[in-house]
Amino acid sequence: MSDPSTHEQAAEIRKARFGALPERVAFEDMVEEKPVLSANQTADAYDPDRLAVRFSCLAADLGL
Repeated sequence: MSDPSTHEQAAEIRKARFGALPERVAFEDMVEEKPVLSANQTADAYDPDRLAVRFSCLAADLGL
């Protein structure tokens, strides 16, 4: 059979490695706030060519 000191040693190693939960992370440290850029109507205007580049698809290109 195995030696009880081996089990105790393994238990100590486990406790040292997994014995405590990590410290809590504050909500403020998980959130990043950035200022909103001002609205630019000409940049936000509808541009079908720009949409075609973003949503290009072979089936759509072939007219399927």
